Amino acid sequence: MNNEEPTRPSWWIYILDCDGRLYTGVTTDPERRLREHRAGRTRAARFTRGATSVELRYAVAVGGRSLALQAEYRLKRLPRAEKLTLCERSPSAVELLERIALTR
Repeated sequence: MNNEEPTRPSWWIYILDCDGRLYTGVTTDPERRLREHRAGRTRAARFTRGATSVELRYAVAVGGRSLALQAEYRLKRLPRAEKLTLCERSPSAVELLERIALTR
């Protein structure tokens, strides 16, 4: 019998480039979510369904679901230029959360 605690999935925040437009989301599996967005079916976000090119620009595991949703909310409100800078710098989760004024 396994006495270990079940591990909780880590939640990720990610930014996609969809034909030059940026999309921010959360997931427990970035690769699966990217496939869903690229497929463009009902599992994809409405924002990404019509895109001909969907590329992952940034992804980082931030911990629990609540924290990921808070980070998504704050990231979505950043100006495009700041989101592009985040994608270029690819900060760690700690750096990202500090940047958007969230702490673990």
